[in-house]
Amino acid sequence: MHSHATETLKKGEKIVIVGNPNVGKSVIFGLLTGRYATVSNYPGTTVTITGGSCNLGGNSFPVIDTPGINTLIPMSEDEVVTRDILLNESIKLVVQVLDSKNLSRGLPITIQLAEMGLPFILVLNMWDEANSRGINIDVKRLASAMGTFIIPTIAVEKKGLKELRDALSEKKYPSILINYGSVIEEGIKEIENILPESNISRRAIALMLLAGDESLKSWLKRLINYPDITRIESVRREVQEKFFEPVGYLINQIRSKRCDKIIADTVVKNRIERNAITIHLGNWAMHPVWGIPVLLVVLILLYEFVGVLGAQTLSELLEDGLFGGYINPYITMWADSFIQDSFFRDLFVGEYGIITMALTYSIAIILPIVGTFFIAFGILEDSGYLPRLAIMVHKIFKSMGLSGKAVLPMVLGLGCDTMATLTARIMETRRERIIVTLLLALGVPCSAQLGVILGMLGGVSFIVTILWAGIITLILFLVGLLASKLIKGDTSDFVFDIPPLRVPVLSNIIIKTLSRINWYLKEAVPLFIVGTLILFTLDKIGVLKTIEVIASPLVVNFLGLPQKATDAFLIGFLRRDYGAAGLYALSEAGLLNPNQILVSLVTITLFVPCVANLLVMIKERGSKTTIAIVAFIFPFAFIVGGVINFVLNIFGIKL
Repeated sequence: MHSHATETLKKGEKIVIVGNPNVGKSVIFGLLTGRYATVSNYPGTTVTITGGSCNLGGNSFPVIDTPGINTLIPMSEDEVVTRDILLNESIKLVVQVLDSKNLSRGLPITIQLAEMGLPFILVLNMWDEANSRGINIDVKRLASAMGTFIIPTIAVEKKGLKELRDALSEKKYPSILINYGSVIEEGIKEIENILPESNISRRAIALMLLAGDESLKSWLKRLINYPDITRIESVRREVQEKFFEPVGYLINQIRSKRCDKIIADTVVKNRIERNAITIHLGNWAMHPVWGIPVLLVVLILLYEFVGVLGAQTLSELLEDGLFGGYINPYITMWADSFIQDSFFRDLFVGEYGIITMALTYSIAIILPIVGTFFIAFGILEDSGYLPRLAIMVHKIFKSMGLSGKAVLPMVLGLGCDTMATLTARIMETRRERIIVTLLLALGVPCSAQLGVILGMLGGVSFIVTILWAGIITLILFLVGLLASKLIKGDTSDFVFDIPPLRVPVLSNIIIKTLSRINWYLKEAVPLFIVGTLILFTLDKIGVLKTIEVIASPLVVNFLGLPQKATDAFLIGFLRRDYGAAGLYALSEAGLLNPNQILVSLVTITLFVPCVANLLVMIKERGSKTTIAIVAFIFPFAFIVGGVINFVLNIFGIKL
């Protein structure tokens, strides 16, 4: 164990970022590495690791952003991966990010890192939120207690970044030492004598083993022989027999007491007068009754901003003005003059042309919609409203066998279902992850699809919007309720940290929006082109007409939609948002009345997930579970659409 030793960081040495979930690790990672990052699975797992490089003093240092953890004695796959990175990789410096207003949550990890003998820096992030709650941390005293560098930061405002970069140049080893009592200490020494050398101290590994860490068995089997493994287990049993409580519990209690003492010595909480309006609004936003009108206000503002401003005003400017008035006529005239072959001319400017359909749809129609949605979503993220929404809807999700945490992947699904399926890992049990994945694939439209849907709804009465949202919400609830009865397993506890309600920082909203638009242009637009080429090919070889005829009884008779809507559902296999764009074009052309808009939008919302999401579902949940989910969703979407059409017709309802 090093004591107050300081070394200079050498070129190429790895920096690893660790910390609890939702403390700003990824923001710190982004600020240190810039926009260039690689994302890959940790070998043998489904856990995603983000890597990049940080330039310090002209030298480049690899940086790894580990999954969020609550302990280094693993209880989840994410925690196993983080522990294994520290155990197996050549780590030269650890940056631990803590939530300044909740040190008791992060300091146990600090103590474990110190026991590992790893040099690390403590980053006290969300410094402004701690101050706003009257929490004053004596940084110098905390640094003295830890024996390492302490850097206060407000990552979203880039405050403290320079100080962090300066501190990264040196490696300082912490000086925390804890005595766990004679019995446990004797057990530690015995196990230490058996263990092999590794990147972390033998003492830390011995403590993990005494605490009952089963995930270390495979590591031990690779490095020591069977009699030694048997002896370690024997020592663990001998120590455990001398206590009534589990040794792991006792170790955690001793660490907690040290954390409490450190906090008592370094943190002062003052009573402060907070903005009464902010406090009341924050409380209302998560109240089971008053939270509903707050949510309705949010939805109305979202509708006006995305559905009216984005989908009508801005889309019309681009579609009718830029593309309709200049780009499409000019390129069509150029194609007529220089491309003699009708096949290739149609490829670019025909009914299913790359310019006249793919780029017109993706840039002129959808980009303004998703752009305004990205802005709105960024505001919701940074304001602190989403965690309050989780609190408000916890009881609803609990009836579906889930906790309020499930609202986070569900809301993230409004950005991208593929990424949201990955974040379903925050649900602690397999049963919860399957239910969340099912609901995401079934009825949570991604940003591009939702933007188009809001655009269509913006052109009809508000009652159609209410009906669409109500039907989708009801179906998600009923399917979730049914799934909770059929899928066996446990439900986890709900523990959540609520940030203060705050005014979002404009620069952060701009950065997030530009980043997401960049994703849309690179990931979604090429798929629009592919989708158009598929339609073009099917049209040229006559298959499209055949499919329209075959699907006519389903689309025309059962759903009550024009035969041309078959194209939208067909291409919906590639991307649901592209299918929605096809329906939008029919609506713009006056081929869909309000009743048909409702039926078509409910059906396309409940349609099978896009190809990318399908592949992630297979990766995360397995092929059998994915096949079962898709086999349910596909017919279910058309059945619901048909039932709505039947009800509207039988009662003579005209929306």
